[in-house]
Amino acid sequence: MSFLIAIVSLLGTIAIFYTSKMFYKKYQNEWLTPILITPLVIIIILLLTGTSYKSYVAGTGILSNLLGPATVAFAVPIYRNFNLLKKHAFEIFLSIAVGSAVAITSSFTIAVVIGLNNELVHSLVPRSVTTPIAMDISNMIGGSPTLTAVFVMVTGILGSLIAPLVIKVCRFQRPSSRGLLLGMGAHGAGTSKAFEFGELEGTFASLAMIVAALISIVLSTTFFPAFEHLVVNILLP
Repeated sequence: MSFLIAIVSLLGTIAIFYTSKMFYKKYQNEWLTPILITPLVIIIILLLTGTSYKSYVAGTGILSNLLGPATVAFAVPIYRNFNLLKKHAFEIFLSIAVGSAVAITSSFTIAVVIGLNNELVHSLVPRSVTTPIAMDISNMIGGSPTLTAVFVMVTGILGSLIAPLVIKVCRFQRPSSRGLLLGMGAHGAGTSKAFEFGELEGTFASLAMIVAALISIVLSTTFFPAFEHLVVNILLP
């Protein structure tokens, strides 16, 4: 029986994703994005059928394992446009470094101010990094990798929904601006959205996501401990 549930979970998840993708392409509504609709539909089905998450993930774990190779695959468009990226290397690195620092400090400060416990605080800090690396960072700084994965998913979904509005309101026309915004603000989900704008946007988003992950690893082991000490022991004794 458990084997049957696992097979149905895997095939059902794939079917739900491609169905939602079809509707998204047809109606072009941001709120119909598969990244949002697929998990909502799956949650509703699991609740209605009384299927446990443990039974569900037993069949769909293979999809999670594909996240790593999918992240590595972003290197392809980067390679194709390497000369363009090299030309803007300083601007890219500086903007992503600032974005990563802001993401870490704002997440930590807000979490502390609203009174979250220590585990939640440290789980929230790496929310602006792609899931596999965010979970590793969370484990390094004393958070819960599972909670971090949830925070990353929520950040990615909300970022991919809000970013197009920001781009429209701020009238960002350059592919680099659009791509870096989406890759830094919404990592994997944002990169997927960036490719809907164009290949260059997707390329810059891919680079932003990868560079942000690398910078965040460094900041989490150097800058963050010092910042945490400053806030907890000096500013908020």
